[in-house]
Parts: sequence; structure tokens; C-alpha cells
Amino acid sequence: MSNIVEVKNFKMKFGDKTVIRDLSFDVKKGEIFGLLGANGSGKTTTIRALLGLYEPTAGELLVDGKKYDAEDTDVVIGYLPEERGLYRKEKVIDTMVYFGELKGLKNPLEWSLKYLKRVDLLDKADEKLEKLSGGQQQKVQLGITIMNNPKLLILDEPTKGFDPMNRRLLMEIIDELYQKGTAVILITHYMDEVEKLCDRALLLKDGKAKAYGTIKDIKKEFNNKSLDQIFIDIYGGKDE
Repeated sequence: MSNIVEVKNFKMKFGDKTVIRDLSFDVKKGEIFGLLGANGSGKTTTIRALLGLYEPTAGELLVDGKKYDAEDTDVVIGYLPEERGLYRKEKVIDTMVYFGELKGLKNPLEWSLKYLKRVDLLDKADEKLEKLSGGQQQKVQLGITIMNNPKLLILDEPTKGFDPMNRRLLMEIIDELYQKGTAVILITHYMDEVEKLCDRALLLKDGKAKAYGTIKDIKKEFNNKSLDQIFIDIYGGKDE
């Protein structure tokens, strides 16, 4: 299986502080890949460099074999950042239709209404976004992120603030995209999501890979412990 993402000998410094230390990994087309680590481990920095928002100090970060360019229509990326960015004073349906038009959907109204029904928000279509709960806003932003069938979907803490029912719904939506061939990079602190969804994973600490491979291989390397326990062991131990 060929790669949708390749990160080669990536280093990132901000002033005198080194955030990423010679990091290399790949994400294969059509897989769900877990990018794991505590806050400050380098996950978001890696994604921002991959998307061209940061210029790497050294190394290469490639999407579909080349440096990512937002104007390149051959590589459609959906990115749901941890920090949300919606027009809070606008109505839900107006916001979704607006982004649908920007992304070239043939019938953004039809798509948006169908999605809102799927996530139990159809009765909120004419509400202003600021009237919705954080979890409801998160569902709207997820819809905007996936509406143009991205080839690569990057989700940064997508279930943050969700109750168990909505976490399950979101994981079902992610799995459906996966079944259609979308590659997914999932950034999460919920190891049960990683166990259920991810084909492979990378666990970062201080900008270095501490575990990398299939979920089965990672567990084998750490004496068949759970991912939760592996995370605790890595972050509870001393740096090399």
C-alpha cells in the first residue's frame, strides 16, 4: 500500500528550543493512523508543518509524494483542529452551505440537511452557532471538514467534550470514511478509540518517537500491555 503522508528526518526548532527531533514516519493510503502523545509532545507542530503552516528546520514532510499546497486540488485534505473556528453569529445551515459552496459541492443544502439529521441536529439548523453547546458545534465543524470527501482527514481531539453516545456516533462516521478509502490521522487521548479504530500508531514524547507500528506490534514490544498502560509507562519513565 502506498503512502499518503511521508515524514522524513523532520526537525523543528523555535529559537533555542527543539520541539521535534529527527522524526520519521509514514501514513498509508486508506488507513487510520493514531498520532499520540501528551500535550506538548509535538503532535500539533508536526501537523502544522505537514500542512505548510510551519517551515521545518530540517527534513521533508510530503502529502501524496510532494510538499503540500492548499491550491493543489489533486490532494483534498480535511483538517479539524483542536481550536474551533466557526462563525458563531451565523445560522448553522447558512454556515454549512457557505463552506459547501466554497468546497464545490453540487448541492450543499441537501448535503448539509442530510448530515444534520444524521447527527441529530436538524432541529438546530436555523439556530445561531453561538446558541449551540460545544459538542453540537463540534459536530457542525466535523460536517464542514468531511463534506468534500477528503483524501486525507486529520482530526485533532475530535471527541473532546463528547458524551459516550456522541463519541460512538463520531467513531462510526470516521469508520464509514475509512471504508470509502479516506486516510485518517487521529489525534486523541482516548486509547480505546485508538484500539478500536487505528491500524497503526505513533506515540511521541518530547518530539521523539517512543512507539511506532501496528497496534499489535506496539503491544508486543511492550509485553502485550494495554495502550493505556504503555502510555503511562512511557510518560512515567525517565527520558533516555
